Amino acid sequence: MPRRPVILFAAACAVIALALGLITMVVVGGRPQNAPAAESGTGQPLVGGPFTLTNQDGVTVDQSILNGKWTLVFFGFTYCPDYCPTTLGVLNAVQERMGDKAKDLQIVFISIDPARDTPKMLKDYLSSDGFPTGVVGLTGTPEQTAQVAKEYRAFYQKVGEGEGYTMNHSLTVYLMGPDGKFRSAVAHDLGPERTTKLIENAMARG
Repeated sequence: MPRRPVILFAAACAVIALALGLITMVVVGGRPQNAPAAESGTGQPLVGGPFTLTNQDGVTVDQSILNGKWTLVFFGFTYCPDYCPTTLGVLNAVQERMGDKAKDLQIVFISIDPARDTPKMLKDYLSSDGFPTGVVGLTGTPEQTAQVAKEYRAFYQKVGEGEGYTMNHSLTVYLMGPDGKFRSAVAHDLGPERTTKLIENAMARG
């Protein structure tokens, strides 16, 4: 599969954490729209939970891969024409800006297109120039994909039939703490510099 170019400039897609809850950007018909995420009784967004998936090396993993490191969790698919490669390009720039601190941050890319995104497909895709190093790619059965998306309140939907179908999906990047719990949503339009500051500030708070 030829490597897809990293699109450095795409439509800005804001994911804003508001006082009353989390707003998730969703791609519907190629355009981002707002969709509210569920909240707990304390007003905190209910994000994250147990899952079982397969990484790009064919190894079965679960939510314990989040333990002990700060993690950016991102849902997408390898045939995504713009938002996914753009986000990965931004995260690559963040990784470079963080320097030595980047060793404490992992990036997890969860496919919402299990029919096409095999472990090998993910491995080839995530090795593309301009993408972060060491990204953990995860895929699974349709049932496993539905389960992890439910835990993260991530929306996805198949659009079209045949080989040329695409996927509508939410655009939230979730920052999870070393305890595996949600810390913050990271907006696409923050840019590498502000995203780096957001992550480093969260790390400082613990």
